[in-house]
Amino acid sequence: MDARSPDLTTDAAGWRTDVPTTKSLAEVNASVALPTAGVWWRRLLAFVGPGYLVSVGYMDPGNWATDLAGGSKFGYTLLSVILLSNLMAILLQSLAARLGIVTDRDLAQACRATYSPAVNFLLWLACEAAIIACDLAEVIGTAIALKLLFGIPLIGGALIAALDAFLLLLLMNRGFRFLEAFVIALLAVIAVCFAVQIVAAAPPVAEVLHGFMPKSEIFTNPEMLYITIGIIGATVMPHNLYLHSSIVQTRAYERNETGRREAIKWATTDSTIALMLALFINAAILVVAAATFHKSGHSDVAEIGQAFELLSPLLGLGIASTLFAIALLASGLNSTVTATLAGQIVMEGFLDLRLPSWARRLLTRGIAIIPVIIVTAIYGERGTADLLVFSQVVLSMQLPFAVIPLVRFVSDRRKMGKFAISPYVAAIAWIVAGVIVVLNLKLLADTLFG
Repeated sequence: MDARSPDLTTDAAGWRTDVPTTKSLAEVNASVALPTAGVWWRRLLAFVGPGYLVSVGYMDPGNWATDLAGGSKFGYTLLSVILLSNLMAILLQSLAARLGIVTDRDLAQACRATYSPAVNFLLWLACEAAIIACDLAEVIGTAIALKLLFGIPLIGGALIAALDAFLLLLLMNRGFRFLEAFVIALLAVIAVCFAVQIVAAAPPVAEVLHGFMPKSEIFTNPEMLYITIGIIGATVMPHNLYLHSSIVQTRAYERNETGRREAIKWATTDSTIALMLALFINAAILVVAAATFHKSGHSDVAEIGQAFELLSPLLGLGIASTLFAIALLASGLNSTVTATLAGQIVMEGFLDLRLPSWARRLLTRGIAIIPVIIVTAIYGERGTADLLVFSQVVLSMQLPFAVIPLVRFVSDRRKMGKFAISPYVAAIAWIVAGVIVVLNLKLLADTLFG
């Protein structure tokens, strides 16, 4: 059944004619110049950036909670889930980049130009719920990092986290490439911190490799399935699809067939390399948890604070816990930047509503801070750990509302022309969407009737 109302007129490409065409992130659209000549790697370097902004969402504080819980409880078993979800993310992000480059619309704008106002409003609500859930994870993660490093109470840290609303403004004023450089620098900090911890943990290589092989118990064990869906929600984040479809348009590629084809190639390369870094970091968190906590019998470590306290004694490396906390703070700061940008894209795309960045950031942070303060006051740190994992499951629940429209758009030859994906790729994309829906339905059934 078509979600469009019969009275909504469309053009030959299937876009609604009553929706004005505006540039996504107009202030930085096509602002990054590309070399007109030179060797291939110069072209690639010019496109490097958007993929790393997108990859931030795949290693934010929410991932830490699910990876720590999975590693400490089940050892290396859920490495296969991290690998699978990362492959799903690589495919979906390549489709998001393709949509933005070919149509000059981000995913939110494409939905608004296709569906009825009522459907668009519901899709916007679903995406806002995902952004709030992500923001919740960032607030908790940043607050925990501030407590571990500086002894600031969780509630105080959550309030301080609201002040980073102005970080994106500062970075954007310096130019989009400066923003990308800031994000990549923090990603490098996170990667180095975990590389040191992996060396110190010295996990058995055979067991780690075996963990990348899928196991049937992942689907039959309700507790394992819950964490599995949390990992998928934390990795294949719905609002990142909206983000990528917009920020690839910051490159000043030629808006013709040749220019778009080259842009798709380099943008896909950029995001694939960046997401492989995200795979390393996610896997590293789980491997460190498995090699350190699961192996020593601490299978109940699901809280970041617990992990911080136990890492140095169990690894015999005094700086391990500090590196862990530094990486967490870097992760929270990075996630702040990208979630703010995604929120702006979603609000402008679905509603054509433009709020100042600082106002939007304070609004979403305010919504996220309230449950953190309430849960911390009532349940303490244990409550925030459960809330962190739950936020990632909420993210996973919103995935179908972003994935299904995306696959539908990039498969549509009216909208994409020669750039529509092949039936083979479309089949794989629909299988990915189907897996996400089925896993979510099973989780709901287990939650309600299990």
